[in-house]
Amino acid sequence: MNLLQITWEASPEIFSLGPLTVRWYGLFWAMSFYLGYEIIRRIFTRENVGQKDIDSLLMHIAIGSVVGARLGHCFFYDFDYYISNPVEILYIWQGGLASHGGAFGIILAMLRYHRKVSSRPFFWTADRLLIVVALAAFFIRMGNLMNHEIYGYATDQPWGFKFIGNVNQWLQGAEPIFTQPVHPTAIYEGAGYLFIFASMMWLYFKQINRLYEGFMSGYFLITLFVWRFVVEYWKEPQESMTGGFIYDVMGFFGINMGQLLSIPMILLGIGVLVYAYREKKPAMKPAK
Repeated sequence: MNLLQITWEASPEIFSLGPLTVRWYGLFWAMSFYLGYEIIRRIFTRENVGQKDIDSLLMHIAIGSVVGARLGHCFFYDFDYYISNPVEILYIWQGGLASHGGAFGIILAMLRYHRKVSSRPFFWTADRLLIVVALAAFFIRMGNLMNHEIYGYATDQPWGFKFIGNVNQWLQGAEPIFTQPVHPTAIYEGAGYLFIFASMMWLYFKQINRLYEGFMSGYFLITLFVWRFVVEYWKEPQESMTGGFIYDVMGFFGINMGQLLSIPMILLGIGVLVYAYREKKPAMKPAK
């Protein structure tokens, strides 16, 4: 069985031109924004939303997701370090983005967009936008895979991956030091997010006339963060915190930071579904 385990030797870098290095992680980020923009543009154009509103929405989401993901990583996963080195919060090129922070940033960005720009109901926009957020989550995890990061506990399963544990030194010429076979949790998460994206595309193009406004938003929050909660059981904890009330709560319930942060998102999704079925507003309701 061990002979089937995979030694992952993919380089995080695609190519270099002098001081400029193009990495897979950056390419996947760019692809997520490009494909997300194209999908949203076609969906919104199909429903007579103007190009100016589309561009404004994508700008709001781009800023909200990156800022939220960076702050989420700094404050939820490595607070002690960044509170002592606050300037390094701006060093986004060094890595460190948290999906929970990104989700919160997207919600705030959408609220601002709804208030300042859109004439459509909030959940009308959210139901459609979150389709491509699921796709972006898939691409980000594929970037993590190429970076040899976000992997899990040791496993003797035949699909276990041996990652390069000293990837930065390896890129500078050192011999690679491989981990023992571990769960490739970036693949686990990415596969789940890709399924959520595909199912939401099906819901929009095949079932939207039967749905209530807000259903797809609730579906997204519940499925994505339930899956994230489950995958965390195979994943090495990412937080650096070692004490305090929150740490004690996590220890009492036997969960990590990723799971703790997923719980309010799941509850929010349930609340959105309750709202959708209580209000019973058609998902295809046109703008006033």
